[in-house]
Amino acid sequence: MMVSLARKTLLHEWRRFLPAMLAVSFATLLQLLQAALVLGIFGGAAVYVSDSNADLWVGYPGTQSVDQGRPIDGDIASLLEMNPQIESVEPFYLLDGDWRGGHGTGGVSVFVSGVSTRPGAMMFARVLTPALRARLAYPESVIVDPADLNKLGVQVGDTASVNGHLVRVVGTARGLRALGGADIVTSLQTARMLDPAPSDSGGPTYLVARLRHPAAASSVVADINGHSGFGRYQAWTAPAFARLSVLFWLFNTGAGAGVLFLAVIVFVVGAIITSQALMAAVAASVNEYATLNALGVGKRSLRWVVLEQAFWVGACGVVLASVLAALLIWLAHSNNVPVAMQPSVAAACLGLVMALVAVSGLMAMRSMQRADPATLLR
Repeated sequence: MMVSLARKTLLHEWRRFLPAMLAVSFATLLQLLQAALVLGIFGGAAVYVSDSNADLWVGYPGTQSVDQGRPIDGDIASLLEMNPQIESVEPFYLLDGDWRGGHGTGGVSVFVSGVSTRPGAMMFARVLTPALRARLAYPESVIVDPADLNKLGVQVGDTASVNGHLVRVVGTARGLRALGGADIVTSLQTARMLDPAPSDSGGPTYLVARLRHPAAASSVVADINGHSGFGRYQAWTAPAFARLSVLFWLFNTGAGAGVLFLAVIVFVVGAIITSQALMAAVAASVNEYATLNALGVGKRSLRWVVLEQAFWVGACGVVLASVLAALLIWLAHSNNVPVAMQPSVAAACLGLVMALVAVSGLMAMRSMQRADPATLLR
């Protein structure tokens, strides 16, 4: 009876509970969009890992983020190839570049990514089609993200210079935008030519590997890191290296601290608005609760009605916010705004809002103290 009473009250008095529902929706929308921006912006730090299908990464020991890599000895590839669990190995060059395009853009700092051009290569396998990768086989060819064309001052087919060497833009691929600068993808040979300060060893920045059994990645990493005599190196699984890069930018840089502080402010503001709106809606129904109490309905049952109402208000607000967030994230992604969302993060945001709604419902129970039949006689 009390459960149906809660729903009937919401349907009959929907105008009274509408502000609370909108407040919950607003708070949820803020959290989802904030999370999408954080994941999208700082996920760019790991774009090299997340856009590739390699299982293992090997680089300079102590590297804190993929963009902080230093050259390693190319002979380490022999160590990897001797491991029976490793199916294939390929080098990856990542170096800084000074881009000089047309249209008066001046110098632009870029990251030059040298990747293998053979079919089935691992680097950027999720964004480079076989046809685009084949175009990189031509000397001095580069591929950029279409969102960076205006910043670089070029269009497909135009020429520019990187570190004083002439290059030609032969195509674009979405998903190449890196955190902190534009990413220029080229072949291994072109990357070595563009390197302004080639290392003594001439080695790559990273070696990436594909496993025969990806589930064994952790044990293979432990086995590789246990060897010595092949120079200085460290191996990571791809998920671990991506997470390491994102956490470095999120917690060890000023930009990350600012975004986290803003996220906390967004949550606090949303929590205050939600709790106050929900408690106000319940308090406005105190006379109805007093009438029910006079008719013999116990205050314990009335408290369950309040919790039920809080749940349905929260659920409706969360559903509305989820639909709006999905549309806004899609719109932002279509306009090259760096946003991303993971199911686990979305579930955490929704769970946090519902927990906030539950706490607000418990706080609203204090209004039951005023639900005394005697108040009806005043």
